[in-house]
Amino acid sequence: MASKRQLRKPFEKARRVDPRPITGREDARDLLDHAFSAYVGRQVRTAYQLMRRSMEEDASIFLTLSGAMTPAGLHQSCIIPLIERGAISCLTTTGANLYHDAHRIIGHAIREVNPDAGDLQLRLARVIRIYDLGFWEEALLDTDRLFSALMQAPDYQRKMTTPEFHALLGRDIGEMERALGVKQPSLLSSAYGHGVPIFVGAVQDGSIFLNAVKLKRLFPDQFKFEIDINEDVYAMAAVQHWARHHGSKRLAIWILGGGVPKNYTLQGEPLLDQIFFVPTTGFDIDVQFCVDPVDNGALSSCPAGEGHTWGKVSVEAVEAGSVYVHTDVTAVFPWLTHALLSDAHMKRKPQRLLDSLSDARSFLDRAVSKNRKELLKTLSFPGTPTHHDPESVVR
Repeated sequence: MASKRQLRKPFEKARRVDPRPITGREDARDLLDHAFSAYVGRQVRTAYQLMRRSMEEDASIFLTLSGAMTPAGLHQSCIIPLIERGAISCLTTTGANLYHDAHRIIGHAIREVNPDAGDLQLRLARVIRIYDLGFWEEALLDTDRLFSALMQAPDYQRKMTTPEFHALLGRDIGEMERALGVKQPSLLSSAYGHGVPIFVGAVQDGSIFLNAVKLKRLFPDQFKFEIDINEDVYAMAAVQHWARHHGSKRLAIWILGGGVPKNYTLQGEPLLDQIFFVPTTGFDIDVQFCVDPVDNGALSSCPAGEGHTWGKVSVEAVEAGSVYVHTDVTAVFPWLTHALLSDAHMKRKPQRLLDSLSDARSFLDRAVSKNRKELLKTLSFPGTPTHHDPESVVR
């Protein structure tokens, strides 16, 4: 058995918990380095270090955003500045975040409200509440009119993926913003302008798509808009495969919350490796901010180690490149964004993965075609009621 002295050697090399007194003259980076020594504070410090590593290694950074973050203004304070500095390569979020972001563009304010004021009275006043935020019901009705008008344009009358759809919306809303003199642009137009693809994994679970349902019922023959779910899932894997083999060949994921955006992004890796037999190693850096406990089996809170067992996160990430920060995103992410962007070196040219979507698909197509013979062997299972020649499947 190892002696006490031998067992203590690794411990003796660990960083001392000996923070300096705060003077009030420190910048955000100094505070993170010496005053966040333990517990959630240490998790926050580690998250900052991994965010810096993501930039320093020029990784393709996939950001996932769940929860009501655009009503809270997190996109204005953090996400858009990160996009403008070239930090964000790809974004996965919810339809709701993109929908509620548009309220401000067409002149509606989101205001602070008392969450205990009484929902019955708020409903009588036609005020919509999201915890401690509120806005007039007219904001919803006018935003519905906006997206209904945009989606009737000829460019939208085809089958497409969510990044293609959101690129069209970003282009059109950007033109509106310039015409109206909007000072703070939307997330849609900012992402489009910097070539950041926006994926929405459950596009049907959001009010933008509800207006597509309305248009389809009103104009069943003329309205041809449709989201191609199969191509959308494939596009996510293709973008990750492309990023893995171009540029720095490093992948990082920053997870704000959990939910569908988290898994929709992470599942690109097992789609490549497990389903298509295209070798990959998973994300190299994994940073997550979430309030959910990690012991109830929920996917929103599963740590990098659990993700590694599915092939979503690399060995390197598990060992030295991941952190789960058990906190509310809105409580710490503005602080970390400030610390990151206060360093002039934390800037790079946008990777513009949106412009590479077609090339990424073709690149993955070639890899999949090489595995066709092996993939055909996965199309049957003993005892299943249907039997057919795999090559005769209708395509």
